[in-house]
Amino acid sequence: MPRRHLHVTAAADAPLSAALRALRTDLGLPEAFSPVVLAEAEAAAAAPHLPGYDATDIPFFTIDPPTSRDLDQAMHLARRPEGGYRVHYAIADVAAFVAPGGAIDAEAHKRVTTLYLPDGKVPLHPAVLSEGAASLLPGNTAPALLWRIDLDADGRQVAVDVRRALVRSRTKLDYAGAQALIDAGTAEEPLALLAHIGPLREQLEIERGGVSLNVPEQEVVETGGTYTLHYRAPLPVDGWNAQISLLTGMAAADLMIAAGTGVLRTLPPAPDGAVARLRLSAKALGIDWPHHVSYAELIRSLDPDNPRHAAFLQDATSLLRGSDYTPFTGGHVPTPAVHAAVADEYTHCTAPLRRLIDRYTGELSLAAAAGTAPPEWVLSALDTLPQDMARGTKLANKAERESVDIVEAALMSHRIGETFDSVVIDVQEHEPDVGTVHLPDPAVIGRVEADGAPLPLGDPLRVRLTKADPGRAKVLFAPA
Repeated sequence: MPRRHLHVTAAADAPLSAALRALRTDLGLPEAFSPVVLAEAEAAAAAPHLPGYDATDIPFFTIDPPTSRDLDQAMHLARRPEGGYRVHYAIADVAAFVAPGGAIDAEAHKRVTTLYLPDGKVPLHPAVLSEGAASLLPGNTAPALLWRIDLDADGRQVAVDVRRALVRSRTKLDYAGAQALIDAGTAEEPLALLAHIGPLREQLEIERGGVSLNVPEQEVVETGGTYTLHYRAPLPVDGWNAQISLLTGMAAADLMIAAGTGVLRTLPPAPDGAVARLRLSAKALGIDWPHHVSYAELIRSLDPDNPRHAAFLQDATSLLRGSDYTPFTGGHVPTPAVHAAVADEYTHCTAPLRRLIDRYTGELSLAAAAGTAPPEWVLSALDTLPQDMARGTKLANKAERESVDIVEAALMSHRIGETFDSVVIDVQEHEPDVGTVHLPDPAVIGRVEADGAPLPLGDPLRVRLTKADPGRAKVLFAPA
């Protein structure tokens, strides 16, 4: 899980821009696609492999950030005449455009995942595909993997199928807009049902012991030429939308396990030491965590609009680190096979425009549903995919962490010497004068050094900003 989400909503100043450019160089991030890759992408966009089944009569909609154009998923929700619900979930069919062993495929294996940085993304696929022919943009007729998942009245899966189909989304919604329509009671039924199915799936998540972290998104906002940092708490529709993706990932895992060949997203339970450390963090932030209350129960009780809760939610992602991709063949399902946060078997399969492995799990799911053998190009990659994904994920996490540090330093650089209210959320075990503070306003999490004086873990602390230089020095505080 990422430490913090970050989104820049206004153009940054020169020092910030320069530092972010330098970060790309330091990390060796890929830049433009080669002419060979671009030429192959243009040809594929003009002549994809199209399926014979036409599902363009289903009025799909998407929910994504307002400026997104790489749309992997579109959904349509309906009531079943016999009771319960039918979920149609269309996933962009990247394999219809990408030839195994071709130039695009080779480049995707190098890039592994789309990287999102404050000054722009580093895409997995050329824009002519990811933001054009393969994207489920409204009005764009595109090939997709069409999932049909039937649920009973309690939201439990009762039937699943996936096949290739042509689809056409009708409407692109953003999270705030979708939430507003639902809250006002003006949403059409395919969207309005998300407010029924989402909570049902959340309740089932509770029953099986799973947990979803509503981690606030850190935003940089420009007002009158001044930049500030704040947190945007997720809306209910964020969680409901995520539940549809989780549902599909669980359905895909079930299909692959039944077929005996696949790739699972696995996560072992957190070790006792990690839980104990997180309990100290909760105590430091004044959050009551009785021993009879599980981690999942505590997370669900927190309010991301509360600065202390927001800081804890950021820290709580530490228990969800260590996820892996685990392939299996010949019916030898790994043990354990579950993802601890999902509390069930699960796989990534809903973001193939942005994540390499989803193209493979999509093909494995199609083969399992049809009762056929997976393509050879999929089987031959199973052993190396986990290493590819680990490499790409490590780079993405590092780029995100360092981007956040740079943005915080840039936006605080003119405030050196100022004092701020904070809470000490962590103290190093062997250096009690060194720790981490959380500033509610601006939304900054930074290092504090007290020069020999023990830090008051969990208590408010007035701090003074001593360093902040984008590209050179992260934010650093001292007791005021």
